[in-house]
Amino acid sequence: MGNLLGESGDNVLSRKRENTRLMIYSHDSFGLGHLRRCRAIAHSLVGHRRDLSVLILSGSPIVGSFDFHGRVDFVRIPGVIKLRRGDYTSLNLDIGIDDMLALRASIIHHTAETFAPDIFLVDKEPTGLRGEVLDTLTMLKARGSTLVLGLRDVMDEPAKLAREWNRKKAIPALRDLYDHIWVYGPPDICDPLEGVPVPEAVRQKVTFTGYLRRTWSQAAMPAPPIPAIGNQPYLLITTGGGGDGASLIDWVLRAYEHDPGIPYPALMVLGPFMRTNQQADFMQRVARLENVHAITFDAHIESLLAGAAGVVAMGGYNTYCEILSFDKPSVIVPRTVPRMEQYIRASRAEDLGLARMLVDDGECAPHDMARALRDLPHQPRPSTVQIPGMLDGLSVVNGLVDQWLNRRATSPAPISLVNKSA
Repeated sequence: MGNLLGESGDNVLSRKRENTRLMIYSHDSFGLGHLRRCRAIAHSLVGHRRDLSVLILSGSPIVGSFDFHGRVDFVRIPGVIKLRRGDYTSLNLDIGIDDMLALRASIIHHTAETFAPDIFLVDKEPTGLRGEVLDTLTMLKARGSTLVLGLRDVMDEPAKLAREWNRKKAIPALRDLYDHIWVYGPPDICDPLEGVPVPEAVRQKVTFTGYLRRTWSQAAMPAPPIPAIGNQPYLLITTGGGGDGASLIDWVLRAYEHDPGIPYPALMVLGPFMRTNQQADFMQRVARLENVHAITFDAHIESLLAGAAGVVAMGGYNTYCEILSFDKPSVIVPRTVPRMEQYIRASRAEDLGLARMLVDDGECAPHDMARALRDLPHQPRPSTVQIPGMLDGLSVVNGLVDQWLNRRATSPAPISLVNKSA
């Protein structure tokens, strides 16, 4: 593929064009979290600025199930899946993992070369899956693009994250390539870099944005009908992608089987990545319960959250943002493998009074869950806890991009996003 910037290889920022271009990379080996976070940021930015276009690179096999606003589009890179032993394999293609990663890296690099983004936002993985974005980062750095890493409020236990980043050579990338690091959470709740030995120069690149607020407009996205529930209040049970949500669904089902008189019906969203045999088994059990209903997937789960009297979830980042955004009492049942991310987030939320945590102790006694479900609608809402800037994430990101574009307009040299570390 030729150099679309011209023979001289001019800096991308020296090119005069009317629209700004943002490219977002999301490795998406499993689940929905990365894609949904990137989509929320993209939609917020194009809604805020009419001169901005966003291209999302995603490995999610169901990226096409979501709708995208004008000036937001996606490139689907071939999918991979993580095996239990920690290795990766191709999701659909019958090729080896090395060939798959080389194919993905080539698509990412050529897309970046052609799209020529002014800003490149990488979600969570500093060097990409198995280092697949390193060449792209280096190329865009030389061309003058601003490189940004976006991190969740919690990544993992500090010691484990430090070992992982050392193995992936992430620290040199943070030090030498990235201009800015956005942490999608408030500084007073969680710090994903706490206990991780990063240089002070890297620390200076960090901005805490606050959580990414989610919204839902009934006029824009009518709630799907749920005939079995009607207009009565319900408890929403959601597993996110569902690939590791079987234990939660089983626990809630056993609670309703044990205590059919739980006052509120349950609406379960099993998740598109739950194994089909598990889905079939759960659907059979649901059919025997008058007060429980289930669907596999809803691309507009915000509408279901908005109508719920309470939420039971595993505690992934996006679901947690939605619980806070829609101000819902919640019971979080965090997973503890392969990462402690959800447990750390849920434990902190319980300490602050934002949610209740119920830990899977291996027994998952049905009466414990039944009691939690009975109490759930009467728990305090998250809004009873006042944390400044807690849900300001999207507006802060919009403001950071504004600052950068305003400075770029008055400066002849490439400028990184203005640092506003909290």
